[in-house]
Amino acid sequence: MTPGRTGRPRASGSSPTGQGTRADVLAAAADLFCTRGYASASTHAIAEAAGIRQASLYHHFARKADVLLALLLDTVQPSLDVAAQLLARDEEPAARLWALCVSDVRLLASGPHNVGALYLLPEVSDEQFAPFRERRSELETAYRTLVAACGIDAAQSWGGAQLVLALVENVILQRKRGIAPTDAKAAEIASAALRVLDLDRAVRQRAADTGARILSALD
Repeated sequence: MTPGRTGRPRASGSSPTGQGTRADVLAAAADLFCTRGYASASTHAIAEAAGIRQASLYHHFARKADVLLALLLDTVQPSLDVAAQLLARDEEPAARLWALCVSDVRLLASGPHNVGALYLLPEVSDEQFAPFRERRSELETAYRTLVAACGIDAAQSWGGAQLVLALVENVILQRKRGIAPTDAKAAEIASAALRVLDLDRAVRQRAADTGARILSALD
């Protein structure tokens, strides 16, 4: 193999995503998994859609399950990164929670394919997808920490966090219905999450105003 080169030669053309073979594989897999179904999409089909040889796919992913795991992690890890930044800030907790909700909705609404819908696959309960479930559990904990910081009783903070996360992830169902979520919709969902927690109206208004500024700073 030529020094500095990884994988095998591309079957034809240049990178469809412009980001390299790994990104091409994930983009092709997202398309096939979301349209054809995970069980029906072979590694051969993924490689063909990515414009690479199957051997090149195996250079980056040993199994089809590894491709799915990478896609699932990509729907959670960016939100975990944002959550870590928000937890370290000192603005009002409600504002930071609002910002996390908006950021999470934007992530789930991004991209041409509704990758979040892959959460519902029965295969995701398998042990090989434990890293995804662990990351999502960490995200749930981040939500709970911010919910509790809003003054919600510790005994009720877990249930409150679950309700908030359910509102955020409802964007997955909206996309399945053909509804394209907008930034305005993300803000509506975040505000609805604060209403679910029964926070004071003045607190909710400040949260939306401050949360928008926080997101601008993070961006």
